[in-house]
Amino acid sequence: MELNILIIGDIVGRPGRMAAQKILPDLVRKEGIHFCIANAENAAGGSGLTPQIVSELFSYGINVITSGDHIWKKKEVIDYIETVPNLLRPANYPPESAGRGYNIFSFPDNPAIKIAVINLQGRVFMPPSSNCPFHTVDKILTEILLQTKIVIVDIHAEATSEKVALGWYLDGKISCIFGTHTHIQTADESILPQGTAYITDVGMCGPYDSVIGRRTDRVLSAFINGMPTAFDVAKNDVRLSGIIVTIDSDTGKAIRIKRINERLPPISDLAEEED
Repeated sequence: MELNILIIGDIVGRPGRMAAQKILPDLVRKEGIHFCIANAENAAGGSGLTPQIVSELFSYGINVITSGDHIWKKKEVIDYIETVPNLLRPANYPPESAGRGYNIFSFPDNPAIKIAVINLQGRVFMPPSSNCPFHTVDKILTEILLQTKIVIVDIHAEATSEKVALGWYLDGKISCIFGTHTHIQTADESILPQGTAYITDVGMCGPYDSVIGRRTDRVLSAFINGMPTAFDVAKNDVRLSGIIVTIDSDTGKAIRIKRINERLPPISDLAEEED
């Protein structure tokens, strides 16, 4: 059986959430999507998550939410993440961290088929508290490959080289590895030689008339004068970016990978961020 997995990139603030709300249902129907994964660590006001926003995103058809270095920006998520098995934080965080970094899920339309999702964070130019993502994923795979061949990895990292290296390291071991964090969709989607789908960054779900989702005037001011300023979420040219990966359910190998970039028509109530 061919399984279509939709993966969307960093959801930024209210614009990103509205893009998911308005675009995702039609995209799921049109593309015959069986499962949807989204990185949403920036969904609450541009940084962090709240329980209410997590529930909102799940209601749009997202099955699993991954995250990264902004996962703890809203303190209310710390206790909440312990109760939500499909809300992940990086698996290579210290073992004392709240929540879980990976899990195994059933496909909604076919519970007999299982999919594992692993959330990792890079270490190059990133906060120093993470353990080695290479060693961490090896340990996880010894457990989950006994239960399913369909494995998806989100590598939330700054350095392109680190993402590419992990892709080659995991080729043939997993179904798909996709990058997040830098908010810029890359054009290097491919099926690696041993059957693993790869892309360096799936892009952003949010306002593209911006600097990676933030108002250009605020970011330019900070670069030019070095003074602190609030990086408010922008509001124009809102898009949903990501990939669709088709996986063979018997082998766990990727068959196809396709980039997506869907534009949301202008909406007036994006004028203010109220998260």
